[in-house]
Amino acid sequence: MPLSITIVIKLRILMFLQYFIWGAWYTTVAVYMRNHGMENLTHWPYTVTPIAAMASPLFLGLFADRLFQTQKMLGVLLLMAGVFMLLTPQASGTPIVFISLLFVFNLCFMPTLALANSLVFFHTAEPEKQFPLIRVFGTLGWIVAGLIISFVLVWFTADVIPERTPLPLYLSGVAALILGFFSFTLPATPPSAKGMPLSIGGILGWDALRSLGSPSFYVFLFSSILICIPLAAYYNFTQIFLETRGFRNIAAMQSLGQMSEAFFMLLLPLCFRRLGVKWVLAIGMGAWALRYMLFSIGAPDGLLLLIITGILLHGICYDFLFVAGQIYVERHASPMFRAQAQSLFVFATYGLGMLVGAQVAGSVYNLFLGDAAALTGEQFRIFWMLPSIFSIVVLIIFAITFNPAVKHR
Repeated sequence: MPLSITIVIKLRILMFLQYFIWGAWYTTVAVYMRNHGMENLTHWPYTVTPIAAMASPLFLGLFADRLFQTQKMLGVLLLMAGVFMLLTPQASGTPIVFISLLFVFNLCFMPTLALANSLVFFHTAEPEKQFPLIRVFGTLGWIVAGLIISFVLVWFTADVIPERTPLPLYLSGVAALILGFFSFTLPATPPSAKGMPLSIGGILGWDALRSLGSPSFYVFLFSSILICIPLAAYYNFTQIFLETRGFRNIAAMQSLGQMSEAFFMLLLPLCFRRLGVKWVLAIGMGAWALRYMLFSIGAPDGLLLLIITGILLHGICYDFLFVAGQIYVERHASPMFRAQAQSLFVFATYGLGMLVGAQVAGSVYNLFLGDAAALTGEQFRIFWMLPSIFSIVVLIIFAITFNPAVKHR
């Protein structure tokens, strides 16, 4: 059933601003911290973010699926997130407060990822076809955030790399406030489990897990958690890697990955039809392994072609794993647990997997760093080879054990 033009435009704006907010701070905060006396703590934003993602099912199981319309929950949470992000740079001189404010921001922001997906899926009759064409605007939002940071904010930083200033954080906060107010204009989306008895299983997400339960789904979920352990290294340390390799337009350079993501997002419906869910997901996992390997080979001599190719692989890495995973979850979720099911996927990937990954990657990075200001090219070669090997192992496990022919209950 075709959507009205007005609803399509609103859903695209929602996705655009949702990922603009995230892209503006997530790919820049480690560089900012490194240049404000927090160089040994850059993995902590990538630790508190997963913890907030893990708290999302608790929140959504209690409120979003049962009590409040989705668009109103989005509005309230994003307005709160915007306020806390605007306060964060004021605490740069106090690392504990700085990280704590980022944590509270993420407690407000991370549930909105699942809420936004849930809202879009509610209003689309054919998710495999319609969702990628709406979700691609989230990718464009991330790209535009990177381009603004590299080529517009530099006008206000006296030729200092913008990522070293608080401006990207302020940009993210303002965008969150804008989307918060805009969310109240989105199409009404009622709570899908309204009137159902409240239970511990519903609050904790067990009901959604049971509704999705099958051997194939458990393999998918377990593999998604594992592949997100090395993923944390990419989000945390690619920006530092690029800075120490001499790149200046860091946010714009990383946005090349989102440009690739936009292209592959449009190919995703075709790939689903031709390859099936198993091989779409397997290709996504393999792309992560290849990316880390290219970074590893290119690190010692700063080989531009290999590093850029690794960044451009982001389209396959992200779309064929995360977007494909969101569609896979939606395809099998019970309608009454739509928001909770999407939040369960966020819990597993951006939550549990990246929480473990952030701590592991941060520990390995600090072990290499010691008392130095930055890793050498040879140290980065070893650093990036480790997640490549891990990703290959996950890919093999998934390819052998995942059988989508096993039906869900």
